[in-house]
Amino acid sequence: MRAPGRPSRRPLRTAGRLLPGIALHALAGLSLTALALLDAPLWALFAAAVPTGASVPQIGPMVRARWGVVLGDSPLMTTAAAFESVTDELTFVFGPLFATALCTAVHPAAGLLTEAGLTLVGGVLFAAQKRTQPTVTGHARVADGSGAVRDGSGGPESGSRGHARVGHVSALGIPGVRVLVVAFLGIGSVFGGMQVSLAAFAESIGEPGLNGVLYGVFAAGNMLSGVVCGAVAWKTAPRRRLVVGYTGLALTASGLWAAHSVVALAGLGLLVGMCIAPALITGYTLVDGLVPAGARTEAFTWLTGAVAFGQAAAVTLAGQLEDRLGDGAGFLVPPAGTILALAVVVTLRSRLSVRSRSRTVARGVGHRVKVAVD
Repeated sequence: MRAPGRPSRRPLRTAGRLLPGIALHALAGLSLTALALLDAPLWALFAAAVPTGASVPQIGPMVRARWGVVLGDSPLMTTAAAFESVTDELTFVFGPLFATALCTAVHPAAGLLTEAGLTLVGGVLFAAQKRTQPTVTGHARVADGSGAVRDGSGGPESGSRGHARVGHVSALGIPGVRVLVVAFLGIGSVFGGMQVSLAAFAESIGEPGLNGVLYGVFAAGNMLSGVVCGAVAWKTAPRRRLVVGYTGLALTASGLWAAHSVVALAGLGLLVGMCIAPALITGYTLVDGLVPAGARTEAFTWLTGAVAFGQAAAVTLAGQLEDRLGDGAGFLVPPAGTILALAVVVTLRSRLSVRSRSRTVARGVGHRVKVAVD
């Protein structure tokens, strides 16, 4: 029987939370494939597509959270974030090519079936990994600048026998995470704006096949800078690196709309891609210092979702601009998104101050107890 106020330690039950979602995604994907092969009406395809997309397991954020468990305070955290960024980019570039090859060379349903199978097998194998599973300790305990302990609503609490007791804190309740969410919306605007605008440009010059080449150059810049960023032993503070990264991203993206040749657009696309990875990697690195261990998966999920939401919004907006105005108007979306993100990062950069890894809560004179997080 543990003493009152003393947190209990328990492993996160990854398998129990992940496996049902994986099973749902596989079943929904199979249903969508079957309906498509049976020439089902459009409403039925939409009805199956919604749960298929909504149930995609968020393994990426979980993996990033586990890097923090494995590496702790190691400077290799930046390298780990770079590795994740590069592998994500490889997937985004070569995944569609692989799926297209399967659909054309094997069977129209081969792409979706392969995705469902890989997700099922990979998800089960990931859920089975126990060694890197984070261990939660009671509730998240957060100390403010005065040393007082506050719960998720900001109100101080006190436990029995001098122990501090604090309620669970959501990742989105941390000011720095909210700043990063807005910043990552800007990165999503680059992905979405480039996707639509490069296709429109290639179509306008009568060379639709160049779309893949131009986007490949953009992705190559992202991967190259990701490798370099992960290999460097940074001495500059992450907050400062984030400002520099977004400044470079805003400056390079601002020239896209003025590029009217393939060479110029490829060169600018390469530079824009090279600025994305440092911003992404630094943002993910900041999470490790801003967020308690047990809330990091949620934080990474918010950031991943922000990129996806920004990309979806940018695709819609850039498509509207290209249809109505033409002349590369869609290229105005990436600079607009990145400039707004830069303004937020610069204005609210004080909220990105990394917390101490060994935060403690005062318990009487001369006594300190470690802060427990979940």
